[in-house]
Amino acid sequence: MAGSGGAIRGSRVGAGPMGEAERGESAPRQRIVFFCANGHETATVFAVEAAIPEAWDCPRCGLPTSTDVNNPPPPPKIEPYKTHLAYVKERRSEQEAAQILEEALERLRARRSKGEIIF
Repeated sequence: MAGSGGAIRGSRVGAGPMGEAERGESAPRQRIVFFCANGHETATVFAVEAAIPEAWDCPRCGLPTSTDVNNPPPPPKIEPYKTHLAYVKERRSEQEAAQILEEALERLRARRSKGEIIF
């Protein structure tokens, strides 16, 4: 069986030679190499007029990079997960915590003595 006779094979809508004359000239470019603390090199191309960022993320390990091969940025310090209690302990001393607890217990006892239902 033969396909339809009107089909153009091997092409798609909008396909055609795309030369510099049709899309314009490319902007002048420069190749910048970034280095991470693990020794990975990442080469990225920027336009000559573009501002070069001081840091870039390494696509291999995710660490920050810089253009200085001898002095790459150190890995970021990862803080461990803190619980709500850890944050409270940073704000309150043991004496303050004991005082707040005693005040709360006094209010609770006062409500119980009045016969209130407490859930």
